Amino acid sequence: MDGSEHNPTGDYWEVVPNEKLAFTWEWPNRPDWESLVTIRLRPIDIGTELTLTHEKLPKEDAIEKHRAGWTGWMGELKTYLEEE
Repeated sequence: MDGSEHNPTGDYWEVVPNEKLAFTWEWPNRPDWESLVTIRLRPIDIGTELTLTHEKLPKEDAIEKHRAGWTGWMGELKTYLEEE
């Protein structure tokens, strides 16, 4: 990651404690780029499985940029959880 700050906005569509979080993802400077993020949590033998889906991204370069951003976020989350 390049250290840039990004501040998307959105609305929560569905909140199921300990199971699912779904919300829209919008960039303030690109209102036509509304997409949908869904995070699902599922207990497994060694802890919790997290599945993240980001749908309705407008074009291929946006898909790749968001993939890189989410991958970086997942890496940071993993590091944080390992320190706990």
